[in-house]
Amino acid sequence: MLNLLLTLGVVKRLREHTELLAVPGGPGGAPAAVEVGTEIGTFSAETVDGERLTDADLGDDTVVAFFSPTCAPCKAKLPKFVEYAAGLPAGPAGALAVVVGEPEESSAFVSRLSAVARTVQESRGGELAEAFQARAFPTVLRVGRPADRLAVTANRVALTPAARARVAA
Repeated sequence: MLNLLLTLGVVKRLREHTELLAVPGGPGGAPAAVEVGTEIGTFSAETVDGERLTDADLGDDTVVAFFSPTCAPCKAKLPKFVEYAAGLPAGPAGALAVVVGEPEESSAFVSRLSAVARTVQESRGGELAEAFQARAFPTVLRVGRPADRLAVTANRVALTPAARARVAA
C-alpha cells in the first residue's frame, strides 16, 4: 500500500513538472525566443579579436547567435551554425556569435566561431544578452533596420544553404 501511495505521489509530481515545462519559456512564462520586431538595445562590446562592436555596426540581415558551452542543444547546433556562417556572402561581418559562459569553458566554442563570425565571449547577464533579451540557448536571430532602428526580423533562422541563398538574393 505504501509503494502505491508513493508511486501516485511521484506520478502527480511528474505531471505538474510536465505542465510547467510546457509553458513557453519554462516556469517563469517568459518567451524562449525573442519576438520578431523586438528592438535591440544599445551595446558596446569587444570581439575576441579585439574589434570594438556596437549596435550601430550591425547591418540588415546580420545573423546573431547566442550559445552556451554548458547547453547540449548548443553543442548540437554549433556545427550547423559554423557551416551556415562560413557561406554567408558578407563573410564574418554577416554574423555575430555570442558565447555566454566562463572563458575557460567557452574556449572551444570561441575557437570554432571566431573563424566564421565576429565573436564575443561574455559572462551570464552580459551586455549583449541583455541588449538582445536572449534568455534561452541556443538563440539564432536575424536583425535589420526597419524604421532606422535595429530590431529582430526573424527569430527562427533556418541554418540551411537554401536559407542562406534567400538572404544573398
